[in-house]
Amino acid sequence: MAEPTQKYSITMPRDIAEAARTRSGPSGLSAYVAAAVGRQIERDDLNELIAVAEADHGPITEEEIQARRDQLHGAREDQGQAGNAGSTGTSAA
Repeated sequence: MAEPTQKYSITMPRDIAEAARTRSGPSGLSAYVAAAVGRQIERDDLNELIAVAEADHGPITEEEIQARRDQLHGAREDQGQAGNAGSTGTSAA
């Protein structure tokens, strides 16, 4: 079952509203704005989590950030290679 909805009136710069309307596609402007607000809430929650972790364990260093980026990049490459192997009928063994 879908979440109940409620109508709201918001104010935003005209250029942003028009860009959002252009990009909203068949789902419509309301769905586009709701998704954008949802992503912002997730980012705010993540920033709060980072702040708590840094308060407990100290700030995250640039080296730690780069190590995680490298790890993520490697995982994406591995996932892409596994997907390519499956589509050609060959194994990546």
